[in-house]
Amino acid sequence: MHFIKTLFAKYTAFIWSILKPLGSWGVFGVAFLDSAAYGIPLDPVVAGYIYVRPAGIWLFASMAAAGSALGSLIPYAIGRAGGELLLLKHIDRHKLERMRDRFESQEFWAMVIPSILPPPTPFKLFVLCAGVFEMRVALLLIAVFLGRFARFLLLGFLTIRYGPQIVSVAMHIVREHMILLLIALGALAVVIWLTMRSRKLITETSDETEDESVA
Repeated sequence: MHFIKTLFAKYTAFIWSILKPLGSWGVFGVAFLDSAAYGIPLDPVVAGYIYVRPAGIWLFASMAAAGSALGSLIPYAIGRAGGELLLLKHIDRHKLERMRDRFESQEFWAMVIPSILPPPTPFKLFVLCAGVFEMRVALLLIAVFLGRFARFLLLGFLTIRYGPQIVSVAMHIVREHMILLLIALGALAVVIWLTMRSRKLITETSDETEDESVA
């Protein structure tokens, strides 16, 4: 066990020695690769940059979010090109269509929430589904960016307050309480949607009332 910890520490130091001179572009590159193909431990990288340079928290969170958003275009393109056939190997057509209906009714939040959650959330699977269900590219990029930005900004503030070891603590908490976390985020998404829906209905009612008054 001691050997494994030593090896991991040396590996981390080696990766950090490569990324550190790149500054915020190092964060962007790792985030892009993490979303595009390779499961790179992104949170420790972001936390490391912010811990060394707390004043750059907004820049590092933005660059990590931008890299994740652009990198997600790779699994999204795979989903658009032939992801439906891949999904049909694991689920039947009826279930796929039900998934499509649920996704399209709340596609924005269906991408924001997985973008916020850390591993082991199957983020690439959600992006693949976004491609299969033909989510608009612009909306995908905005949803992933906002979700990732919120995640990395929170991670940054926690790192400044408690140090980079907060990453491992947070990962443990997420693994132990994933279901409760998903329920809480789902409830928050429903509340936000209902609020936005209510405002839209109020606006439409006001417009109709003004039109009737003019008439």
